[in-house]
Amino acid sequence: MREDAYKIIKETLADCLPDKAVRDSLNKLELSGKVYVAAVGKAAWVMAKTAADFLGNRLEKGIIITKYEHSRGALDKFEIIEAGHPTPDENSVLGAKRAIDLIREVDEGDTVLLLLSGGGSSLVELPMPGLTLSDIQGVTKQLLFCGAGITEINVLRKKLSAMKGGKFAAYLKHAKAYSIILSDIIGDNDDMIASGLTYPDESTVDEVKKIIEKYHLTLDERVEEVLLSSQPCRDINIENHVVGSVKDLCRAAAVHAGELGYSSHILTTSMQCEAREAGTWIASMYKDAYPRPYAVIAGGETVVKVTGTGMGGRNQELALSAAGVLKGQKNVLLFSLGSDGTDGPTDAAGGIVDGSTAERLEAMGLDVEQILQENDSYHALQRVDGLIMTGATGTNINDVTVLLCK
Repeated sequence: MREDAYKIIKETLADCLPDKAVRDSLNKLELSGKVYVAAVGKAAWVMAKTAADFLGNRLEKGIIITKYEHSRGALDKFEIIEAGHPTPDENSVLGAKRAIDLIREVDEGDTVLLLLSGGGSSLVELPMPGLTLSDIQGVTKQLLFCGAGITEINVLRKKLSAMKGGKFAAYLKHAKAYSIILSDIIGDNDDMIASGLTYPDESTVDEVKKIIEKYHLTLDERVEEVLLSSQPCRDINIENHVVGSVKDLCRAAAVHAGELGYSSHILTTSMQCEAREAGTWIASMYKDAYPRPYAVIAGGETVVKVTGTGMGGRNQELALSAAGVLKGQKNVLLFSLGSDGTDGPTDAAGGIVDGSTAERLEAMGLDVEQILQENDSYHALQRVDGLIMTGATGTNINDVTVLLCK
């Protein structure tokens, strides 16, 4: 079954690379004058390469801002900056400044092409006046550790940033501008992708207050003042095109599972619960939910509440939680992975488990529940060959979890 799983993973990711979607979008745009390209996000390099091949000599200059180890090498006419994710760092600020510098070079009659993908919220950052990068890092880390959802995190990110919530697009004063956006947001809420670099901020002060109260955030007075007083940017002149989403990821997984003889059933494309809960829920469907062989598929982005000091990511935690439910079962397997190839602050894309995983861990003196409490899914799965290692994939359209039952 592992062979089946890895074939589904490989072919699903290949189907979801942004190349074709970017080319199709470019064919529909009126690109006049010189074309300047700013690509931001985990899929930035692949999107930029596709645009460069399409534009040829019309490409004047570009910049790629992506996560560390997500660049695939030098690209003619492009400056490449790798930066921090999921927490911004000094290179995130450098990337933001260099992107603004690029936009300011554009003359009337030229075209600006923005290629945006998930991760952009962290990869480009300029603090609002009166704030520092450290302020934003502190708020981001609190939200990540307490298990806040990506939409909740991005609501606050937009308020704290002089780039997000449409503020970056406000630099586009004269040139014709387009954005092609690869969605990693559940429900494709366009203003939340990369925290809405090219969309006005529609979130309200009441939403901000609810998030602060819900997660009991500890905020400096300066930070709270900005969060509660930030005004939306409305001066935006850009045409947005959203391409690719988690729905495509789930459909591709369903198709490739079907090619291997499994009847495919997509449960949801909007999974947003805790990773442990998702793993238990999906794994429980091994109890002949459908005539075998079948594949149960769920897409979305779960969250992790950090209670320990271990190492892992939401997909690894989901898979390890599932291992406890599948313990001792034959002909069942579950995998969960991030489409970008990285899961949390690790080099793994996700985790893969079967009915023997929990038993093998127990034979080593390890308890699944204790490992989950320590948030140490990475090291546990590593010991039982349960890590999925893809490297950076070149796309980023959320996560997919698949349960295979024969």
